[in-house]
Amino acid sequence: MLALTVVMIAGFVILIGTLVVSLNRQGPVLPDSIALPDGATAVAFTQSSDWFAVVTDNDRILIYDRTGALRQEVAIER
Repeated sequence: MLALTVVMIAGFVILIGTLVVSLNRQGPVLPDSIALPDGATAVAFTQSSDWFAVVTDNDRILIYDRTGALRQEVAIER
């Protein structure tokens, strides 16, 4: 019975430690502002480690690098 208690306490401590480490990890840094083309409104956002994308209400996907510079624009056809 004592062995089971020790194993469960150790597992709980490891679980909490893993949670604390992952929550303290800094995520990707985004620029303070993003310049969208005139008339475009953002409706969705996604990101990876070196780029982020904004989906606009006029059916375009704008892909930016981490500095905020536009890398690519993709038109969505209907």
